[in-house]
Amino acid sequence: MGAVVSLDGFIAEDNDDVGPLFDWYGNGDVTWSFLGTDDEARSTQASADFMRSHYRNVAAVVIGRRLFDLTNGWNGKPAAGEHVFVVTHQPPTDWEHADTAPFTFVDGVEKAIAAAREFAGDRDVDVAAGQIGGQALKLGLIDQVVVNQVPVVFGSGRPFFATGTLAEPLRLENPTTIVPGDRVTHLVYDVSH
Repeated sequence: MGAVVSLDGFIAEDNDDVGPLFDWYGNGDVTWSFLGTDDEARSTQASADFMRSHYRNVAAVVIGRRLFDLTNGWNGKPAAGEHVFVVTHQPPTDWEHADTAPFTFVDGVEKAIAAAREFAGDRDVDVAAGQIGGQALKLGLIDQVVVNQVPVVFGSGRPFFATGTLAEPLRLENPTTIVPGDRVTHLVYDVSH
């Protein structure tokens, strides 16, 4: 589970605007991209090394319908990995990339993660933070949390950990990775089970 997040824990403003959260994708002198994608980012060497290393084994990504709609499914090309599993109760009926894009629409978080794991085999599944990631975390389906933290405060917005009320705190281990970049710090936490 992971995303880019503000210092106060939001992945977007209330109106879904990401503001300066992705400025670090274009503020460096090292050009990089995820395997299998044409989209390039420019960041510091530290951020480029972290992103390439941490996401190199991602085969599938699980997202929610909101992110799918906001990005138009990245025009049918996964932003990372080879296949995207979209959690939705109503798959789109008129998406122009439906017949060619490696996207599967699944009713339910548990079913989507199971399908993504089956697709990925021994490779990684990335789950988007927010509502879907929060539900998966609460269900015990998340092993690791990746926080790409940007030094900005939104005050309100779409929460990274959209778990709702918890019976008890969900504990994370100490960070296994801490990588400072320019306008971002990459943090990796294992989830206590």
